[in-house]
Amino acid sequence: MARKKFRNSQRHVSSSERSFQEYVLNQPLSQTTRTELVRLIRAGEDTYLELKLKLSNSEKISQEIVALANTAGGTVVFGVTDQLLIQGVRYPGRVQEELVRICREEIVPPLVPLIDTVAFDNGKRIVALEVQGKNRPYRTANGKFYIRTGPEKREATREELSQLIDEARPLYYENIPLRGFKAEHFDDAVLWSFVGAFDANGSSSHGVYETKTVLKRDLLLAVGRGEDFVPTVAGVLLFGKDERIKSVLPAAGIEVTRYSGAYGSSEVVETKRLEGNLLSLYDSSLEFIEKYCDLFKHRLGKSKEQEEVVAPRPAYHLYSIKEALANLVMHRDLALREIPTTISIFDDSIQFENPRRTQGFVPPASRAIRFGITQRVNPQISSIFRRREYGVNIPQGGLPMILKQSELFSGKKAELYTTNDRFSLKINAG
Repeated sequence: MARKKFRNSQRHVSSSERSFQEYVLNQPLSQTTRTELVRLIRAGEDTYLELKLKLSNSEKISQEIVALANTAGGTVVFGVTDQLLIQGVRYPGRVQEELVRICREEIVPPLVPLIDTVAFDNGKRIVALEVQGKNRPYRTANGKFYIRTGPEKREATREELSQLIDEARPLYYENIPLRGFKAEHFDDAVLWSFVGAFDANGSSSHGVYETKTVLKRDLLLAVGRGEDFVPTVAGVLLFGKDERIKSVLPAAGIEVTRYSGAYGSSEVVETKRLEGNLLSLYDSSLEFIEKYCDLFKHRLGKSKEQEEVVAPRPAYHLYSIKEALANLVMHRDLALREIPTTISIFDDSIQFENPRRTQGFVPPASRAIRFGITQRVNPQISSIFRRREYGVNIPQGGLPMILKQSELFSGKKAELYTTNDRFSLKINAG
């Protein structure tokens, strides 16, 4: 196996105690490493080693690979019988090609396979696939997650899957399948207005394709083999019905509050919990902001009459607020379920706060995003939400535009910080 080398270990060590380090190689195989490979094969399967006689069922093989990747990595060896005899494979080149295809097409996110064919003096050849789980959690094409316990694989429990998601970078949660959410739970008005906008003839595709087909085949927002249909979190957030999302993804809502002063300790004037798909959240959040604030495209000069007003409504740059709200909606890390998404309106500022993994993000990334160098937490959601066809008219420029234009409008710099798994943006009134 390329780039690897087996370490010495004694046969009497139990499989449960053997470390994956025994399987880590760092140079091409030689006769010595073939001997070590044979010794490990004869020790039998364990958490890090799976033995197969042949590659005959790609779905089962993808499950085995996913289980290894979600646990601690490991190796799958083809050409070995249940009795631990090296039988070899007849066409190792075909096995390698099929393994590459499985890792690329039947595992999400795709795996980069490390594959080697090991030849013996008697002419028999075995194929060894090394599995590294760097971007957990992994799932099969039909949306199932597996882990490995000893020599056996099994579907991950809800608690185990939650732990895998919590350990992952926030980039991948949007691709998690959400079982229990059916085709009838999607908002046809939002989905088909989006799909119909891309029809060359200007007519809706509603009469041509089913919801399942469009979401799974065209938008890549659902998974499943054949008639099986399991939408992803991204698909649900973008096109799900408001009331269904509230019951299935309660953490997807936004808390909006108007305070009577300049601090969070001030008296609350009004607070709401907004629920629904991303289009509904954006529209209802903007409506709440406009209830208490004035939004302008340009800074307005004050007339003599306006200067005499005792308590003017706070004013903000329209495009800065819209872009800040869009970023809030798109780039949440819902894996951090205990941290809510909030919008706080004060007498002199608006604060947008989102759950976002602090580890691995700051401090370099928090400085870089000021210059437009961003880490897109949910790229699949963002690519659809930002299109006009989805129904939201979002200005261009991202965070650099917000920082620049909000300061030009108010004369005060916006405040940006990330701490305790929270991303916070404060825009001052003009």
